[in-house]
Amino acid sequence: MGMTRVALVLGAAVWAGGRPSPTLRRRAEHASALWRAGQVSAILASGGVGRHGPSEAAVIARLCREAGVPQAALVLEERSTSTEENLRFSLPLLREMGAREVVIVTDGFHAPRARLAARRLGLHVALGPVRSDSPRVPLSLTRVKAGLREVPAYLWYALRLRR
Repeated sequence: MGMTRVALVLGAAVWAGGRPSPTLRRRAEHASALWRAGQVSAILASGGVGRHGPSEAAVIARLCREAGVPQAALVLEERSTSTEENLRFSLPLLREMGAREVVIVTDGFHAPRARLAARRLGLHVALGPVRSDSPRVPLSLTRVKAGLREVPAYLWYALRLRR
């Protein structure tokens, strides 16, 4: 196998009845588009079970299959409950997959923290941030709060990185 470029999709909330939150759906659709465009050869869906099952990874995989990605191109990491765990628990799977390059699929506001966490684990990544400025995604209070939440979270990661 030559260049193995893997999309690592970071999980987000699964709602009641196994419905994907808009954030999770956006990330899965973005990863599927990367696969269909031939920019990645596989998708690693990462995320455990939150308040509602099934796991975030299972819902990402289901959405990818619905978007035409074959089961053979999908790998699931179903234990993680945080960004750092998404990355840490994905490392051995990425090695098994022979990943030469990893594209982290997450939202733009979350990307800096994800990059920082990846660097801390020694993972060199490209970022495939999902454009949240697309017309389909209105700027909502929820998105503003999510963006603001990243500021202290990023600082916390940055301080831990220095140790």
